[in-house]
Amino acid sequence: MKKLNTAFTLTCLLFLTACQSADKPIKNNAELLASKISFLAFGDGGYHTDYPKAKHIKHPRNKAQLIAKEKQDWLEDHRPLAEFEHAPIYVYPGTTIATEQGGAAAVGHAMASLCQQRACDLAIQLGDNIYPDGADANDGKDDQKRMNDLILKPLTPLFIEEPELMVYSALGNHDWKTSRKGVALQRQWMAKQKNFHMGEKGYYSYKKGTPGNDIEFFVIDSNMLLSGQTFYEVPLNADGSEGNITEAMASGHAELEKHDPHEGPVNNEDKTQLTWLQQGLAESTAKWKIVYGHHILWSIGGTKYSEGHVLRKLIMPTLCQYADAYIAGHEHDLELLTDNCSLYPEAQNNSPLPLIISGAASKMRGKHTPFAEQQALKYPQYRLLWSKSFTWGFAHVTVDNKTDKLTVEYFTTPQDNSATLVPEVKYSFEHRSN
Repeated sequence: MKKLNTAFTLTCLLFLTACQSADKPIKNNAELLASKISFLAFGDGGYHTDYPKAKHIKHPRNKAQLIAKEKQDWLEDHRPLAEFEHAPIYVYPGTTIATEQGGAAAVGHAMASLCQQRACDLAIQLGDNIYPDGADANDGKDDQKRMNDLILKPLTPLFIEEPELMVYSALGNHDWKTSRKGVALQRQWMAKQKNFHMGEKGYYSYKKGTPGNDIEFFVIDSNMLLSGQTFYEVPLNADGSEGNITEAMASGHAELEKHDPHEGPVNNEDKTQLTWLQQGLAESTAKWKIVYGHHILWSIGGTKYSEGHVLRKLIMPTLCQYADAYIAGHEHDLELLTDNCSLYPEAQNNSPLPLIISGAASKMRGKHTPFAEQQALKYPQYRLLWSKSFTWGFAHVTVDNKTDKLTVEYFTTPQDNSATLVPEVKYSFEHRSN
């Protein structure tokens, strides 16, 4: 099996090099990186129907039953029935067993199409690179094939278009699901790939561009940070507002967020990471500082807000003081938000912090409109600029050193798996870090 996988990888790499378009203009990288740096941002792409959740096989549902269960869950979350949608449905051949269709291949093709038209100097992968349980899952499947199938294969069209493109990856909660060995296996696999990079600790930094016009990226392992905290998930009220934690705990409706033992920090590695992030941002000499990780700080999905509360306490003061943007996945949609940083005195002279969510690279999730409305009423520092749910897509970010602006553009691709590139919206933000 190892020989087959090695042969597959070598063949793939040779094919990518050979297929570079001879007609494509050669880029002057030095000149481009001095004026603009552009990158793709995509997350939650590691899903394919060949690697289903065990419950979908052990407790199968047909298409009608699956949609009915989705609708039941939708209503139990106090979401408006008029807004109910569901992801495209895949039925396993020769059976009536249904599950959610994945869009990783379509998104990979769409990103390749965009990179025919726009500069793509690098890409950032926002975690949940392997579904549902990371590497080392007890499912009888070979891990090398798993990572080739779930991480490499969907991006092959992109690497054909951009053979030298490097993808800098973060870890998500699903990557951590099985074991620390699984996390290590993913890092080791990426270390052997031409087009992927992940720091040995799971959190790391790197620079792109020329001195004075560069970006320093800080990649955090947000799952490690959250696993070191004790917190509860509290159900929303019927109007979409956040439930009271004291009342929820008294009534037994507050659910303690549980992390498996292997996810818990070892030797205070979560605190070490927080210190690393704060010192790294404070001491960075790069013109731009961009932080990314898997988990959101704010979102309108309605199911991740407890995590958002915790992560904001841990890193928002540092981000507000030093960063130009925070980019995340986790919510399987596309969102653009800001925090005006008014809660943090050390950052009150700075402009609002852009929060880019790009977690729609394979799975889909709906928004929670009542929750979004209630959140806007409760938190004046928060603002939703744009969102799109039940979609596949990604973001393209450009830092322009001539205008001192960071511009984010969102693109989607249809549910028919045609991989058509659909432009959505474009927003620009002022450079805010020192």
